Amino acid sequence: MRFAGILVIAGVSALPAATLQKLSLDDMIRKSTQIVRGKVTGSTTVMRGPVIYTEYRVQPSDSYKGGSSAEINVFVAGGKYGSVTQTFSGSPSLREGQEYVLFLWTGRSGLTQVIGLSQGLFTMTKDPLGGPVLTRKAVSDTMLDSSGKVVEDTPVSVRLGEMVDRIHRTLAGVSR
Repeated sequence: MRFAGILVIAGVSALPAATLQKLSLDDMIRKSTQIVRGKVTGSTTVMRGPVIYTEYRVQPSDSYKGGSSAEINVFVAGGKYGSVTQTFSGSPSLREGQEYVLFLWTGRSGLTQVIGLSQGLFTMTKDPLGGPVLTRKAVSDTMLDSSGKVVEDTPVSVRLGEMVDRIHRTLAGVSR
């Protein structure tokens, strides 16, 4: 009986969990290797080891942090490769032709990804007067704050100019 209990505990601890660390806007600004405004021009799926990624091609129109380039390849876990489909909780979905502000992070693997999964992806829309507004729906997956406490995410809506000012102020504070 004692042995069976140990097996159950070991089995439960090995289960994958879809838990995200909630990142503040300042966290995302500081931790991102690149922040850009850009339009998705296309996508393809690729297999990297056992994981399927959707590789989105983004044509940047502005760069707020990091270098600028004519095209950025952004990898998002999940997609359909041949007859196999993989999905991952919290992975964002980008739309061809849509403009976004993307908080990106390039890791040791060399893959550039949206930081914090969906947290680092803001959709560009227009306000009633035609001004650019960035929006992000609340992330529905379980989120933890830096102390490990479960927290709720909230939707975000901010004018592009305010976001750019915040990025510049935060980066100026980091370099002091």
